[in-house]
Amino acid sequence: MQPKGILIPVGGAEDKGTDLEAGIIERNRLNFFEIGILKTIGGFMGGLDARIEVITTASTIPDEVAENYTDAFNKLGFENVGHMRIRNREDVSQFIGRLKTCDGLLFSGGNQLRLSSIFGGTEFLEIVKQRFHEENFVIAGTSAGAMAMSNNMIYEGNAGRAHLKGEVRMTAGLGFLDGVIIDSHFDKRGRFSRLAQAVAANPGAIGIGLGEDTGVIVRNGEEVEAIGSGAVTVVDGRNIMHNNIADTDFGTPISVENIIVHILSKGNTYNFRTHQFSEGNAAVYSQDEDSKN
Repeated sequence: MQPKGILIPVGGAEDKGTDLEAGIIERNRLNFFEIGILKTIGGFMGGLDARIEVITTASTIPDEVAENYTDAFNKLGFENVGHMRIRNREDVSQFIGRLKTCDGLLFSGGNQLRLSSIFGGTEFLEIVKQRFHEENFVIAGTSAGAMAMSNNMIYEGNAGRAHLKGEVRMTAGLGFLDGVIIDSHFDKRGRFSRLAQAVAANPGAIGIGLGEDTGVIVRNGEEVEAIGSGAVTVVDGRNIMHNNIADTDFGTPISVENIIVHILSKGNTYNFRTHQFSEGNAAVYSQDEDSKN
């Protein structure tokens, strides 16, 4: 059964309007106020009257992170923003009432293992999943908050050693997406080999590498549209031929044949089920931006 809700995983470092205060350039104002990722998230949650809850469980500086998001949403006109300050499993039950009445959640960055270990098996997570499947509920996540959305989650892996077997470590995520593995800060931190190894170990899964200030809108659990200023890398392992990951020794390089890679920019679409890429709204976005230059 396809979920009715929307997922918006983001690769991290999304524009929070800080350049506006420095008065740098007018284009930053356009990107933030009209087509920015936070504007998109708030819009899907219901517009300026939406009740947005920011969950900072993954972060080691939860109050600072919550303040940054609250300030950014306030600049955009979203004033009904709350902070679910959940630091351990004992805290979770205190926020169930607010979970039932909000329009959407934003999971911040930090350590994704904190998200899976604190929310896994809780009533809170079950309610999130129920609302996501049965209502037009929006779940956004940035960096760790994006990576934790899928069933299979990367939680550790040095990009410089990710071509070696065993250097990419995975566990169960929050389970909003089936058959997908998400990685963040993808281009800046050189994480292609990390995602490729994750897909090689799980060839039935689709890998999604999200650049910074870049994300995807996931509709119906399968239809993806790229948003933001960077690139989305799709790694498809279903046609893999040679794959030595099961037989090579730990710490030695892996070799994989016939991984399919797509690169999406803003407006391009991809379908997890049909594996079809489409230009989507990319031409429209380009024309709109050109007309404003």
